[in-house]
Amino acid sequence: MKKGEAKKNAAKVTDGPSPSKLIDGRIKELGDWRGEMLARVRGLIKQADPEVVEEWKWRGVPVWEHDGIICTGETYKEVVKMTFAKGAALDDPAGLFNSSLDGNVRRAIDIREGETINEKALKALIRAAVELNASKKKPARKRSS
Repeated sequence: MKKGEAKKNAAKVTDGPSPSKLIDGRIKELGDWRGEMLARVRGLIKQADPEVVEEWKWRGVPVWEHDGIICTGETYKEVVKMTFAKGAALDDPAGLFNSSLDGNVRRAIDIREGETINEKALKALIRAAVELNASKKKPARKRSS
């Protein structure tokens, strides 16, 4: 093992619940429409991309990744916010993005209590984000012998 490799590998080992369990806990902890909406959004993300990886970042934010961040699922008093990391680069023909519209990179969808989701359009947006991430993926570096 090269110097630094052990440290790098050790950093990947975590104690405690998995990100998926932490997201389950957040949904249960909310116990209201926000938890139901976060669970619904999570299900749609998994339908759109069965290979999605769930993460838990920034002290308690659910994050869905595939070759990079697709989106986050933040919960606030009035909204469940899906922030797409590269949303500004995505086509949004259904007009789902309704927040963070001035930024150069991110775009968000604020979902309020009682609102419905255009599931077909959201899944298409998620798939487009995955495709964008895959197209920007850096090729593996060749190792010198």
